[in-house]
Amino acid sequence: MAQKWAVLAVLLFLPINLVEAHNWVSVEIGREAVLSCPNISNVPSLLVTWRRNCRSCCFLSYRRDHNETSRLNCSERITWKYSPGRDPALRIYPVDLGDEGIYTCEFANTEGNFHFLSPLTVIVPPTVTLTHDKSRVAVCQASAGKPAADISWIPASNHSSEEEFRHPNGTVTRVSYFGWANSSFPSVTCLVTHAAMNQTLVMDLRYTSHRLLYILTGAAAGTIAVIGLTLCLIFRHRACCLRKRAQGPAEHSTARASKFSPPRATRATVSPPDFPESIYVNCKPRSIYITL
Repeated sequence: MAQKWAVLAVLLFLPINLVEAHNWVSVEIGREAVLSCPNISNVPSLLVTWRRNCRSCCFLSYRRDHNETSRLNCSERITWKYSPGRDPALRIYPVDLGDEGIYTCEFANTEGNFHFLSPLTVIVPPTVTLTHDKSRVAVCQASAGKPAADISWIPASNHSSEEEFRHPNGTVTRVSYFGWANSSFPSVTCLVTHAAMNQTLVMDLRYTSHRLLYILTGAAAGTIAVIGLTLCLIFRHRACCLRKRAQGPAEHSTARASKFSPPRATRATVSPPDFPESIYVNCKPRSIYITL
């Protein structure tokens, strides 16, 4: 701060002969901005300063007699483009939206003080898209541009409309609508004009119409297939439940019967006991009557 007041004190003691000039500068965001400060006097400058139109903004100065520079509230993006003793141009890179404003170069020599104003405008190219909706309306959108982009259609139509949305950072989004439901045009062209670019987008209406029909037909067919598959699974599940209920008692009875009777293979392998033949020696056959 002391250096800034020292510079201002030097300016006060110089003869007053104020001359102003303007140089409008427009730069695309992210690019390099160079603000010139030409010496309109043939006498070499003793002191050169750069400042912006705000108290807390960057302040640069150069004193030829001491060959020294000073800076206050300046980021690394803002500096001298060349040697200030040879060419005191100001360089801003990369340019941001916050850099927009009026920059003043002031230089002093034995003839007086000279001001050179450089209003800086930051340009932001928009993002352009061309789409359509199910209502057969083409939508051309130029998003977040500065300044706002201009949108036009080929062929021109009375059925087109436009909306505009302003954002807090100063950019603007414009949306234009083109209805082609009752038109016989094979295609439609969106023309976007902007200070940073010009862009043309074309949409084939015939292909778009067929594609919309295919999309709707496919969606309907897919829905029907899903519903059919769901009903099939429900009916199959109910049929399995009914079949299990019908077979349940029979299988239970069979299980109980098999619990108390040996399998056939086991009964077939059982043979009568072997007795010695001697027990039949004294056996005399007789009649046996059994009363039932």
